[in-house]
Amino acid sequence: MPLAFIRDLFSAAAPPRRHEPHELHVAAGALLIEAALLDGHFDERERAAIARLLRDKFDLSAEEVADLIAATEQKVGESTQLFEFTRVIGRHFAEEERIHLIEMLCEVMYADGTLHDFEAGMLRHLGQLLYVTDRARGEARKRVLARLGQAG
Repeated sequence: MPLAFIRDLFSAAAPPRRHEPHELHVAAGALLIEAALLDGHFDERERAAIARLLRDKFDLSAEEVADLIAATEQKVGESTQLFEFTRVIGRHFAEEERIHLIEMLCEVMYADGTLHDFEAGMLRHLGQLLYVTDRARGEARKRVLARLGQAG
């Protein structure tokens, strides 16, 4: 009997748990806030960029964005790793959405006008965790720089 139980345990692959839209928003917001915090300064330009990006990406009201950022900041403060956020995004965002998230991250990282070494490293690491190729990540970065009117 125990052998049958073990066989059934491994053969019955449980489908991944569906995430509520709010969980997806928090996961994306957490990565954006982590990106903003990486250089040691989370200033108003970065906060405004995050609010705008979340509002536009998820079609949220100003109040919903404020609530989301507050919840996300709390979640980031409680978290010890990025994997919990990237796992949610990797499972539930299509490839083009993950690439768009990389663009969002670039916008936050360039909000202060400079991409710091730690930010560039985080961008590479997140690209890997989100299954975004180096090429797609580089193209996303170039699109952001073009929108911001900066040279690459």
